Amino acid sequence: MGIDEARAARAVQELLASFGADPDSPELRDTPHRVAEFWAERLNGYGVEIGAELRPLPGDLAPCPVILERVPFVSTCEHHLAPFAGLATIGYLPGAGGTVGLSKLVRLVQAFANRLQVQERMTRQIFEAIETHLRPQAWGVKLVAEHTCMSHRGAKTPGVPVTTLLLGGLWKEKAPEALR
Repeated sequence: MGIDEARAARAVQELLASFGADPDSPELRDTPHRVAEFWAERLNGYGVEIGAELRPLPGDLAPCPVILERVPFVSTCEHHLAPFAGLATIGYLPGAGGTVGLSKLVRLVQAFANRLQVQERMTRQIFEAIETHLRPQAWGVKLVAEHTCMSHRGAKTPGVPVTTLLLGGLWKEKAPEALR
């Protein structure tokens, strides 16, 4: 999904006008362009090749659990275009697919966060990417996030975390503490 920044800027200019604001005022003149650039950056996850990110490291590494805790992310709710932010815990017990660098797992979270999303789908996408590309013995994904579409509108209930969790392989029955 590519972003047509010129078209996005025109849309923002129309949006500002629909609010009764003057998009040509000195304060707002550059806003449409800045907003278009923001969204182009915010939605850059569509261009990430997940398989390339999850290429295994060379060599024979001991199959010990690899768990990254509290990986921060910010995503965008596809229903309201409002942000939701939280922390991801992702882990796996290496199997046939090998082991990847730790930063690759962070990039995996970022790639899916930088798309229009719902938390449940993002959890599943990360889970399935680990399963498909690493073929681990065990794996899990836990996301805990606060949604501004719930805290700033509608129910207006700030501070309510939403948790989504998927476990696979050997961890389906007994997950490590970090993934409970």
